[in-house]
Amino acid sequence: MSEHEIIIAGGGPTGLMLAGELALAGVDAAIVEQRLTMDVPGRRAGGLHARSLEVLDQRGIVDRFLAEGQAYPNVGFHVALDITDFPTRHNYMLALRQERIERLLADWVEDLKVPVYRGREVSRVAEIEGGVEVSTTQGETMRAGWLVGCDGGRSTVRKSAGVGFSGWEASTSWLIGEVGMKEPPQLGFRETASGRHAMTMLEDGKRVGVVLAGQDPRAAGVPSLHEFAVALKAAYGSDFGVHTPGFLSRFSDAARQAETYRRGRILLAGDAAHIHSPMGGQGLNLGVQDAVNLGWKLARVAKGLSPEALLDSYHAERHPVAARVLRNTIAQGVLRYPGERIAVLGDFVSELLAMAEPRRHFAAMMSGLDIRYALGEGHPLLGRRMPDLDIVTAEGPTRVFALLNEACPVLLNFGEALSLDKWADRIKAVDATFNGACELPVVGTVPTPAAVLIRPDGHVAWVGDGSSRGLPEALSLWF
Repeated sequence: MSEHEIIIAGGGPTGLMLAGELALAGVDAAIVEQRLTMDVPGRRAGGLHARSLEVLDQRGIVDRFLAEGQAYPNVGFHVALDITDFPTRHNYMLALRQERIERLLADWVEDLKVPVYRGREVSRVAEIEGGVEVSTTQGETMRAGWLVGCDGGRSTVRKSAGVGFSGWEASTSWLIGEVGMKEPPQLGFRETASGRHAMTMLEDGKRVGVVLAGQDPRAAGVPSLHEFAVALKAAYGSDFGVHTPGFLSRFSDAARQAETYRRGRILLAGDAAHIHSPMGGQGLNLGVQDAVNLGWKLARVAKGLSPEALLDSYHAERHPVAARVLRNTIAQGVLRYPGERIAVLGDFVSELLAMAEPRRHFAAMMSGLDIRYALGEGHPLLGRRMPDLDIVTAEGPTRVFALLNEACPVLLNFGEALSLDKWADRIKAVDATFNGACELPVVGTVPTPAAVLIRPDGHVAWVGDGSSRGLPEALSLWF
């Protein structure tokens, strides 16, 4: 029987990111993954948004991803929205296939010496005294103090924990595939009464990527080549002699969310906590950011440094973020419905998004740069991600994100140094100077604070006005 402090069910991007966060905090965590290899069938997620790139930058590993991806200046909500004027070092979307994202995260996790049990599929979960017992279909039993389900939309962990998964049923679905064609493909988009279809030539110059809209929302399972050919003919008038599929899959516009992200010693993250259509490429990013929010909190509780109540903030902060993503994907899906009346609505939305303020508002939402956790009223930074300012410390010039590489909380003083007293061994105190404007997406320039308390996830937990007023309470609440 294997025992760990924390078991993560699922070794996709969310599970890998969480494992890295826990390892940085010095917690014994392990991943249980049903796939024997890291092969990811099909295209799935295709990129990283600005806020995800920022959290990778906070951990000092973003260059690994930038070296392999391609930057694009836009995010999408019905139309392309330019973000090159956003105040972030990563004012773009990085196109990078999910398989490469996973492999790069796995390399990081391997560097941190996190064990990964491959070829194990979770079959049953049960809470026991002081922890959780996990059974696999391979007949193994594992025990841990905590279990995090990062095992996808059909999560066994979520079902075993009895957590409801409510939301919207699918109204339509799509077929997606990478195939060979005997006849020349019709590259680009094609609009029909059933929706917008697409074909693109893949990197090898031989296979064609195909998306077919307007399919049966009740369909399930892996589509057959025959089903794919029939759908091709219905959309294009020809099946193009389709053959030798690299992969075939389907997705729908179903949108569901776990009613709670925690039940006892079982937590949920990523697709196990929320599913939605891939409009805007938000799913993988949402999961990675779940992991960064949860990791440091779960580590502190597991090590006995914080009460279990700290974990309640995970649901309180991340559930509303995912709920908003579900709603924006539904809205984007509606704008893609076929029909002249919907097209008229789309024209008006396009006109609206051509204006500066709506464009910035929606682009910040899609890129994850507008998230503000409800940590109270006050300075505009409170609850938001701390900008990556260029600062000067006693050791010389550096960036704010560099202070977060070890996933430790930081008290950053721009004025007179504040005393941490009994917190000195738990918080990294840094005295710095900053000459420049402190800018936030959408909000604009905000006053540079005298001091900020930055959580390990990069969000600001307290803002000082030149005194330590409120600092002890913030330290007690979070650390």
